[in-house]
Amino acid sequence: MRDQTSEYIELNAFLKSKGIAQTGGQVKLIIRAGNVKVNHEVELRNKRKLRNNDVVEYIGKKYVVKLN
Repeated sequence: MRDQTSEYIELNAFLKSKGIAQTGGQVKLIIRAGNVKVNHEVELRNKRKLRNNDVVEYIGKKYVVKLN
């Protein structure tokens, strides 16, 4: 049985997977500019670990993290 608390995706990879930016450099700039919230708080770390059911907000759009 897998430990679900160890499953995560980094914020930068998650944003790229949603098509918010095409490159890692673009994602980094978006995050560092304070344009992304995780669970209603501004997040400035591009390697922030996201876990199942975390909510990511960008320009008024919300994305719920779903890991397999």
